[in-house]
Order: sequence, then C-alpha cells, then structure tokens
Amino acid sequence: MLGLLGRACPARPAIGCRIRGRAAARLGSLLALGDPNAEVAVAHRVKERLRDFYRTIDATEARAMLEELKEHCLRPVMPPEIQKLGRTIWHWFEKICNFHLARIHNGPTEAINNLIKRIKRVGFGFDNFQNYRLRTLLYAGKPNWRVLGSIVVR
Repeated sequence: MLGLLGRACPARPAIGCRIRGRAAARLGSLLALGDPNAEVAVAHRVKERLRDFYRTIDATEARAMLEELKEHCLRPVMPPEIQKLGRTIWHWFEKICNFHLARIHNGPTEAINNLIKRIKRVGFGFDNFQNYRLRTLLYAGKPNWRVLGSIVVR
C-alpha cells in the first residue's frame, strides 16, 4: 500500500517508513485513538519527506522533491499548519534549495543566538558584571578554568 507522496511502508502505511515493528504498531494505535482527522499522521509524513529532501545528495532530485512537497502542502484539504509550511517553502524555495549547492546552513548561528538568549534569561537581575560574567561562562559550558580562577567575585 502506498502512503502519502507515493511512499510505501511495509510496517504501517499510515505512519511513514522510518518507524518499524512494535514502535510502528504502538504509534499507529495511538494515532487511531487521538488523531481522528489524521492531521498528526499527515504532519509526520510531511516531516519525513522534508528529512528525505535534506538527505538527498543530488541537487536536481532534491529540487524536484521540494517542489512536490510544496505542491502537496498547498492543497486546500491539508491542515492549516501544513498549508503554512507550504507557503513558507514557496516563499523561501530558492534559498532552501541552495542548501544542496554548498551543504551549508545557519544552524550554528541559530545555536549561538539561542545560547545568548538563554544566558540573558539566566542573568536577569544581576547588577554585578563580574557575577554576571562568571554565570555566563559557566552556563555556556566548557569554561576556561584558568581564566575563571582569576575572577574575583565581590
């Protein structure tokens, strides 16, 4: 039996091809109980297809995959969240496809931005810069202990 986007899954067609055996049966039964409109199952299959896009080596094949996914997500029968993903893919299509030209993404930049925001949240209320700096270095992980030993906390 073929699932969404023409992919066959031997374990459970309604779920996708990454999950097999007992895990597939368990997920299928949970989805049957709590996903009457199959929105979660559709979202899972779309997510798996997007993962396939990023795993694809050939840029032309990846472009075709993303085009197919975009068209699928923009169907009027799709849940609103999936349609929004389709609009996002449509808007950023070329930039998303450019990943396959250089295999570079902004993940490290996003990780640093996330770390900065978490540090700011942790440091809320610190009025002593040395204490704030010490807390920041400790929170960021892998501190240089030789430098930390020279910091005098007042």
